[in-house]
Amino acid sequence: VRLVESGGGLVQPGGSLRLSCAASGFTFSSVAMRWYRQAPGKERELVAFISSVPGNTDYADSVKGRFTISRDNAKNTVYLQMNSLKPEDTAVYCCHVRVPNNYWGQGTQVTVSS
Repeated sequence: VRLVESGGGLVQPGGSLRLSCAASGFTFSSVAMRWYRQAPGKERELVAFISSVPGNTDYADSVKGRFTISRDNAKNTVYLQMNSLKPEDTAVYCCHVRVPNNYWGQGTQVTVSS
């Protein structure tokens, strides 16, 4: 199993980023995917979930209405579109899959600062 995130960077408050997670080593279309984040000194937080069934998503209250998770099963990729970014969104963002063990990508840094 391999998960490779990309798309992080430095953005000003109010800006947008789209994260990608390319997956391999399992049947991507059959499993749910998650995005987590971890800020310095804080516990890891579940940000967004998408099931294997199209349209079934869920979000942490802190990102509802600003973040959108989606997937492209043809490309074995899950995305996280992040809009209206705030400084408190600064964290390392990782994608996750359970097949059936837990697997994580290496993460991508998102920094929201003026």
